[in-house]
Amino acid sequence: MNTDYLYGYLNLSFWGYVVATLIMMQVSIFGVTVYLHRDAAHRSLDLHPAIRHFFRLWIWMSSSMLTKEWVAVHRKHHAKCETAEDPHSPVIFGLKKVLLEGAELYAVQARNPDTIEKYGRGCPDDWIERNVYSRYRNAGIISMAVIDIFLFGVPSILIFSIQMLTFPVLAAGVINGLGHAVGYRNFECPDASTNVMPFGLLIGGEELHNNHHAFPSSAKFSIQRWEFDPGWGLISIFKALGLAKVHRIAPTPTKVATTHVDLETVRAVIVNRMHVIREYTHHVMLPVFRAELTIAGNKLSNGIRNLLVRESSLLDDQARSQLHQALSDHQALHIVHEFRAQLQQLWNTNMSNESLLQHLKEWIAQAEASGIKSLQEFAASLRSYSMPTLATA
Repeated sequence: MNTDYLYGYLNLSFWGYVVATLIMMQVSIFGVTVYLHRDAAHRSLDLHPAIRHFFRLWIWMSSSMLTKEWVAVHRKHHAKCETAEDPHSPVIFGLKKVLLEGAELYAVQARNPDTIEKYGRGCPDDWIERNVYSRYRNAGIISMAVIDIFLFGVPSILIFSIQMLTFPVLAAGVINGLGHAVGYRNFECPDASTNVMPFGLLIGGEELHNNHHAFPSSAKFSIQRWEFDPGWGLISIFKALGLAKVHRIAPTPTKVATTHVDLETVRAVIVNRMHVIREYTHHVMLPVFRAELTIAGNKLSNGIRNLLVRESSLLDDQARSQLHQALSDHQALHIVHEFRAQLQQLWNTNMSNESLLQHLKEWIAQAEASGIKSLQEFAASLRSYSMPTLATA
């Protein structure tokens, strides 16, 4: 008895079904990271209308999600990150809940008309969005199921299930959960975002979540040379084919040999503030900590090192108390910690251009007179910051 019909029109081998499943998962992931995230939510690039609509259609068929809802929830996440109004913060809800119930947390905000109205502006509102995608939300998933059955037969049951789990597990769970709980941080943002891993193996580069929170409007998520962002790879292909226009990528610090400090220097320091604080950590905070550690021995733990580096707004009361005690006991640590806080005032307060320039000049002068070599060297290097010649790609 011929049973080929049980395996669908394509009648693939076992590995053929595996490859087909992985391809469809990757299309879904690229739909999220390239279209929903970088194009629709942050406007860091413009995709060709045909590419945009392909992803809109695919996402509707794979999840019944609407662009406006996803964008609104994500924008609110950035605007209210790690606060009680954050739609899916592990800091607020706990890692377990976000990992296991991330899709439910998303759904709550997606049904909130205030969230959609405030954060969903500028999203597609054409005829097909109003009369097809919004009106017949489940029709997309039903269509995908029918197509899967036709193409893959009985194996489509597993294939379709994996497709349906891609968004809630990898996007809503892993990125929104692990991306704010475990991993490494290139930049000390005022949130708990992390890079889950340096290589985008399954989630299109979304694993580089700390980089994204440091530079939300960047179309490219990788920063370090050893980091890999597949989403950026696809964008580069689209760009080469004339199917995408990139507006912004994270700035690369530009330095010129000068001792003059002017408003251009201030602008460059503020634009590159994430890089500035990263350099301050590596070239000032950590060298001073290691010097104090040599002197103090066991009286200064490596745990204090982590507290020194950590964004101060993320420390709980116990951590603040421990850090305060260490700073009281070690004058050099106290000095460089205070200098960091004063430097951050450049971008954490509203000052006139003249006040900003005066603040930076005074900061550099005081740092150079501090008597701490690493701080003096950093202050000298701060003079050389210049506006990047290229902030797009």
